[in-house]
Amino acid sequence: MNSSQGNRGGPVNSPVNRGPSMNSPANRGPSNNRMGSATNTLRSVRNILSFVKLSHTELALQAKTEGEDNTPNRTQNSMNRPRGGVGSGYRGGLNRDDRPRGQEKLAALSGPTHDLPPLDLAEKKFSGKNRLYIGNLTNDVTEEEINALFQKFGETAELFVNKEKNFAFIRMDFHVNAEKAKRELDGSMRKGRPLKVRFAPNSTAVKVKNLTPYVTNELLEKAFSIFGDIERAVIVTDERGKSTGEGIVEFARKPGAQMALRRCSEGCFFLTASLRPVILEPMEQLDEIDGYSEKVIPKKNSDYVKAREVGPRFASPGSFEYEYGTRWKQMYERRKQKEDALQREMKMEEEKLEAQMEYAKYEHETEMLREQLRQRELDRERQKRDWEMKERQAEEQRRQDEEMMRRQQEDMSLRMHHQEEELRRRQQENSLFMQAHQLSSLLDQQEQAMGQRGNYEAAQNVDTPMRDYEAAAGWVRHL
Repeated sequence: MNSSQGNRGGPVNSPVNRGPSMNSPANRGPSNNRMGSATNTLRSVRNILSFVKLSHTELALQAKTEGEDNTPNRTQNSMNRPRGGVGSGYRGGLNRDDRPRGQEKLAALSGPTHDLPPLDLAEKKFSGKNRLYIGNLTNDVTEEEINALFQKFGETAELFVNKEKNFAFIRMDFHVNAEKAKRELDGSMRKGRPLKVRFAPNSTAVKVKNLTPYVTNELLEKAFSIFGDIERAVIVTDERGKSTGEGIVEFARKPGAQMALRRCSEGCFFLTASLRPVILEPMEQLDEIDGYSEKVIPKKNSDYVKAREVGPRFASPGSFEYEYGTRWKQMYERRKQKEDALQREMKMEEEKLEAQMEYAKYEHETEMLREQLRQRELDRERQKRDWEMKERQAEEQRRQDEEMMRRQQEDMSLRMHHQEEELRRRQQENSLFMQAHQLSSLLDQQEQAMGQRGNYEAAQNVDTPMRDYEAAAGWVRHL
């Protein structure tokens, strides 16, 4: 068989159905035909990988798209208020009304965080990981029917039914009951249709990166509780139990996760004294439980038929399969080497940035201390000037008080002198008045004595008293 003949009808020895003659180097044909075959092989492999990837995420994307595109239908289907004890009016996010309360919580967390109390590891009821997706329903399904179907395994809450697209969501009380319900009901027949029961994508979980080695589960939960109620917060560790610098936070409600993503992307959120802000990303939803089973793969696809024509095998050394298999392995090895080199480079960049950060932090703190010292010196100078001014004011006040006291003493001395002079004058006047009174009494006595004597003696002595009286009167007038 030459290279011009078609090989698609011959025996199949490879996934690309290249024919038996391709194993012989002499019969491979021209180099362009070989490159064309290689191109077809790579294209087929790429198509298969793309199809597998698309099929693997089909359920998660379908559930997410249907749940978001049909939000207005919640009012049409009454949304079935929670019947398992979870309030339907609750909002786990930090809205405008809750922002001041969130700021208060953040202010309360800004202090030391030593010796935080351990977390309560008991499973919380109706958590986000207990939410189930129910697919392949009929449009005549009722909420009562779904509740009756799942209440056999435990309490239910937050039932949401979309009759137009034939799917629903329901939340179970505990994870073990959700697993049991999924295991029992997945694939069960209902009105001629097999039910598809899967765990719904948890849109309330976020991945936290760029954490320092001193961030624990307790600190992570306490820090992100300002955005809303948290169901689970855990630091991812390696096989030795050391922190990998990443963590997972599961909020009770989606608004809390959205608020955390928005606030941490807009600003810099630090958890410790280190200036390494946390980096938040939506949690990648990967199904590691159910995987990709044979019953969900589209078997009518021609690529599926072509890929399944050959089963698992080892390639023979020197064969066409071995050559391209080796190329694939070499490509992955180069990719791994580049990723390792990039990781080492980024590690060096992180260490460099860490050193720069510590140096800048030291310089910043030193500059702040210098500024505080300058401020204290300015305060000391200002206090000194104020003290000197107060001293001058006190000295001036003291001089004024002394001058006032001196004046008051002089005024008092002058008044006392005047009072003494007045008293002395009055005493002299009183003394003269007493002398005049005594003299008047003496004169009266003499007059009486003269009246008792004879007229003769009176006539003889009349001139003498008169002269004495005139002399006394002149002396009084002189005073």
